[in-house]
Amino acid sequence: MRLIDYFPASSISIKSSATNWQEAIDFSMSSLLANHYVNTNYIQAIKDLTITIGPYYILAPGVAMPHARPECGALKTGMSLTLLKQEVKFAEDDEGIKLLIGLSAANSDSHIGAIQALSELLSEEETLTALLAAKSEKQLADIIARA
Repeated sequence: MRLIDYFPASSISIKSSATNWQEAIDFSMSSLLANHYVNTNYIQAIKDLTITIGPYYILAPGVAMPHARPECGALKTGMSLTLLKQEVKFAEDDEGIKLLIGLSAANSDSHIGAIQALSELLSEEETLTALLAAKSEKQLADIIARA
């Protein structure tokens, strides 16, 4: 399965800004919720865990992958991508986040292939730079489709 195949319809978006990290999580999970990949409990679990243990899902400078455990309300395995034009801080002393990759993993191993492909994609500095500089959803989708 190709990386782009994990992204349901309308799951790649660009937003101008998020008021706070909670809204950024809502943005990143909205398409997964609308497409029945997660339920509202899953989104709340991400927020509760963030409050309890901090933003455990920050992958790299400017990049976060909000997710929770499958039993928290993941219905199907899928991903979303939200690019914020203005970064949002998840913690006072952390760097701002511009790219959110929402993850719903229906079980503990259904998403392994997606994570591997995504890791390879994000490890290429020029690809990450291109994602962060994208001006349209189509540009974002084209970059992911090449992975």
